[in-house]
Amino acid sequence: MRTIDLSPLYRSFIGSDRLASLIDAANRADNQSTYPPYNIELLDENQYRISMAVAGFTQKDITLEAQNNTLTIQGKKSEATETKERKFLHKGISEKNFERKFQLGDHVKVLNANMADGLLHIDLERQIPEAKKPRRIEIGSRAIEHKNDE
Repeated sequence: MRTIDLSPLYRSFIGSDRLASLIDAANRADNQSTYPPYNIELLDENQYRISMAVAGFTQKDITLEAQNNTLTIQGKKSEATETKERKFLHKGISEKNFERKFQLGDHVKVLNANMADGLLHIDLERQIPEAKKPRRIEIGSRAIEHKNDE
């Protein structure tokens, strides 16, 4: 395993401990299985779509969970389907259980998910709060804090 020296980043990034944890999480993600295959598509400046090939799975077999900037997708075949004995001459479609995790950026929300033609589509959008959007600061101006009147 290669190690990366992040010390130059510490000089130019404030709060680089978060950056280091993101790099560490990405490093762990590389150890994931490649099943099932997926695409990540940029639809618009702040809109994304994850499309995952889930042939052989139904909507009941798949669960999605978004928590702490992590999207977890699990596919688990029901035992009734697994116990059915089938004889294959060639088996190229894998129907094994899976778990895939995606690290979501700050303010990225899952809008919806649907299945069509053996593909699971998950639509995401970055929704930056007004307070977090960039704003111009004039030189010589003072920040004015708003106080709530009680």
